[in-house]
Amino acid sequence: MPTDSILFTARQYLGVDPTVSVTQEPIKRGASGRTIVRVKTPGRDPFIGIHWTDERPDNDNFLPVAHFLKKARLRVPEILHENPKRRVALVEDLGDVDLHSLKDRPFAEREPYYRSALEQVDRLFYAKPPKDFELMPPFDAALYRWEQEYFFDHLVEDHLGLNADELRANPVFTDLAERLGSGARHLVHRDFQSQNLLIKDDKVYLIDFQGLRRGRQEYDLASLIFDPYMDHSANERERLLEIWEEIADERPETTLFHQCAAQRLMQALGAYGNILKKRGDDWYRPHIAVASRLLAEVTAGTPLEEPLSSVLAVAAG
Repeated sequence: MPTDSILFTARQYLGVDPTVSVTQEPIKRGASGRTIVRVKTPGRDPFIGIHWTDERPDNDNFLPVAHFLKKARLRVPEILHENPKRRVALVEDLGDVDLHSLKDRPFAEREPYYRSALEQVDRLFYAKPPKDFELMPPFDAALYRWEQEYFFDHLVEDHLGLNADELRANPVFTDLAERLGSGARHLVHRDFQSQNLLIKDDKVYLIDFQGLRRGRQEYDLASLIFDPYMDHSANERERLLEIWEEIADERPETTLFHQCAAQRLMQALGAYGNILKKRGDDWYRPHIAVASRLLAEVTAGTPLEEPLSSVLAVAAG
């Protein structure tokens, strides 16, 4: 069992015998194929135990990406001990305060943390992996198209019970995938949203970064600014863009930024539909309406508006 492997590795790291109490508290995270717990033992600070399977191909990338990001001076949890044979890592416990947990606080109070998060995106832009460093396959037209198919399969058909054949055949989606896939190759987190940004000592730390790959920086920006979990107002989104401009000395081009937001929101909607079907986790249900409304907003007046309109009207319910 995953928890047995974590316990074995924890005792190995701590150098304690079976008579010493070592407990594991489950930590709920959305990623598939992983078990994450908080490990506690008397007289020691708690730490996090992670066990992964091969259910997702990016899970095995957690350790090498963690070491690379730490060397590149990005804020990520420290790797305390690793046991690749058992697919276990013991990492620094950053606590439970993430950006999402601050959702109900005034935006002015949250703003410094968003600046801290966006500074990490900027630092990631300049990070240079070694030539022999194996990242996940880059965002290309095929991967963007896969995200669209994920949306068609799990949100449109499985969750809404609609027929997605016309959407699959519509060239506006393949055109979008090809445009986005033909551009920049910056390093991107790929799931840069509020639940993956933990706060410690008033600084934001990145987690769930094993999907790191090359793509468009605007995808990460859109993931944060159009985060359905936070549902930022138009004024808040504008302020986040202003903060980014202060950090990077430029704003993303509006059309491209909205195209990346549309792509990201389709991926998120597919994920929500898939989680609801497979796990029945109703926590994700209200986020479907929010993400659908945001997707309608960023596609208004574009070629994507007409084919998506009827689907999003149902999803926004």
